[in-house]
Amino acid sequence: MKVAAVQHDIEWRDARATCARLAPVIEREAGGGARLVLLAEMFATGFDMDASAISEQMDGPTVTFLRESASHHQAWIAGSVAISGERTDDGADRAVNRFIAAGPAGELVHYDKRHPFTYANEHREFAPGDELVTFEIDGLRVTPLICYDLRFANDFWSRGPGTDLFVVPANWPITRRHHWTSLLTARAIENQCYVAGINRVGTADGLEYSGDSMIIDPAGQTLVAAAQVETVLSADVSSERVEAVRSRFPFLQDRR
Repeated sequence: MKVAAVQHDIEWRDARATCARLAPVIEREAGGGARLVLLAEMFATGFDMDASAISEQMDGPTVTFLRESASHHQAWIAGSVAISGERTDDGADRAVNRFIAAGPAGELVHYDKRHPFTYANEHREFAPGDELVTFEIDGLRVTPLICYDLRFANDFWSRGPGTDLFVVPANWPITRRHHWTSLLTARAIENQCYVAGINRVGTADGLEYSGDSMIIDPAGQTLVAAAQVETVLSADVSSERVEAVRSRFPFLQDRR
């Protein structure tokens, strides 16, 4: 299955403009055979800690853009969106940082970021998610996590044996780029599966983003990687390759 990771800049707090810029990219990649097109974290607005300024309902314009793109191009389109009005455990309505994957037949899969980035006060605006999610595309088992989640190996470990591809959309700043690339590679090696890290480029709210998007194979080899430019990374991934690596080196069975 062909996966396309779009490393893109974002129009700050302007979802309509960002989606307009991304539409021809999605069309090109889906038309070129990509079955899964991946966008960055908060791909339409940027990583903004004012939830009231950027969040929308699940029937809002950005989610509609994902759904209509998936239907029109007959491919899965995914990225994270700030979603408002979600009921939390304490009974309050709060926003969440939600990964949304829209499918060609109207499917809609979502995962809420489990680890808000407290260093940037994300936890004050966005409620943490509870459940990890794994879904299938053409028999390939896909598990999404979001940006800061990458630092918490236990979530990857818990889903690793049942996952062929981890996808990690992000707004990861250039100051910690070595952590980003190192952790993506580590997650692939220790779980013996593909990892696709999709980071934005450009500057916003005083931060610079380096991109450094990557798709890594189950043996920990980098298939494709990007520098600090808008570009698209694509790679063919397969559950058979995951099974072959795990059969040859059956390390997962020794986890305790």
